[in-house]
Amino acid sequence: MLWLKRWNFIERAKLERELWDAFEARQDPDAKLAELRAWIDAADPADPALGDQRFRLEVWTTTLARIRKIETMMAGKKR
Repeated sequence: MLWLKRWNFIERAKLERELWDAFEARQDPDAKLAELRAWIDAADPADPALGDQRFRLEVWTTTLARIRKIETMMAGKKR
């Protein structure tokens, strides 16, 4: 049912929120992506969780680009 998750905005939002929460907790989102990529690279191709983790990587990569864009915009603003 991975194809269904890909089109379900709630599932996508949950995954996006994971990365946003990590960012807000001052965790390094780049490190989280690297950790996930390493897991995917080391995973057995027959592992049923591999598809879900690849989907997570896709969503996190897109979310990280948004985070970086917002960081850039906010860097120019004064408080």
